[in-house]
Amino acid sequence: MPRDYEIIARETVHDGFFQVSRFTLRHALFAGGQSEVLVRERLERGNAVAVLPYDPWLDQVVLVEQFRVGALETGFGPWVLETIAGIIEPGERDEDVAHRETREEADCALGELMPIAHYLVSPGGSSQTARVYCAPVDSRDLRREGHGHPDEGEDIRVHVVPADEAIAMLDSGALTAAMPIIALQWLALNRAVVRDRWQAMPRAPYNGPASTP
Repeated sequence: MPRDYEIIARETVHDGFFQVSRFTLRHALFAGGQSEVLVRERLERGNAVAVLPYDPWLDQVVLVEQFRVGALETGFGPWVLETIAGIIEPGERDEDVAHRETREEADCALGELMPIAHYLVSPGGSSQTARVYCAPVDSRDLRREGHGHPDEGEDIRVHVVPADEAIAMLDSGALTAAMPIIALQWLALNRAVVRDRWQAMPRAPYNGPASTP
């Protein structure tokens, strides 16, 4: 069955911290024919890369916590426990973003990046995609607070959590964002495999704070 659509018009209706586009369009119907002309807004958030650092030697994961305006008035609370993540800048590779954001948000270095998922974050109203990885990390002696860029309003706390405890958060409701839920579900299924693989490698070194000259 053909899945045709026609974009009749597109305009930018907001260009601030985020950009919003308005589409006038129609699309093919499953039963045949075309839909009526529809007007829809879409949030242009930018594509994201996320990473779940996992210490296979100590069997624990690194998560980050920060204030999120999108969680206001949702009943969950605006301080959200998440995977490390960031937006892809022009000319950046996904892998570059994973390493850069890990240095900025947790001041640690990653080993091999293993793909977890690539998905649409909220296709009902956003163009954003997310690519999620898991990677080995040396979680010893990580500084817990003072991460992120204060000039960009970031205030990030690091949590080093035993893997069993982190996976149990899937049932307890402690996780409210999609990225850590997806990443930890993957780890629950693949922990034995990646632990055996990465334990045989040299421990990924901790190279000190990203702000160190």
